[in-house]
Amino acid sequence: MRTQRILWFSIAIAFGVGAGLLAGWVFFPPAGSAAAEPESLRADFQSDYVLMAAEIYAKDGNVAEAAVRLQFLGSRPALEHVQVAILTGQDLGYTQADMLALANLFTALQSYATVQPSAAP
Repeated sequence: MRTQRILWFSIAIAFGVGAGLLAGWVFFPPAGSAAAEPESLRADFQSDYVLMAAEIYAKDGNVAEAAVRLQFLGSRPALEHVQVAILTGQDLGYTQADMLALANLFTALQSYATVQPSAAP
């Protein structure tokens, strides 16, 4: 008797999870896929993302990968994302170490941008 109740309980839980996923993904998906774009994040979340990219850059020193990571945030140049992150970081009270990581990434991206050949239209 107990085994049968556990079996039916497990089936009911699995059915509920399956029905919830089906309803959420197929019948009632989130409205507006633009809300899921990284560009639509608040400035503080974008700044946190840039800070994470700066911390990764501080560890591996790969400026090209850092530039690729920053392009995830949208069509603006990577330098502009870092500038906004520095200003937002000052407003939010980032630590001196965080601000230094952002400044180092900014400096590296400046030299990286001057080395990269400009794309001809």
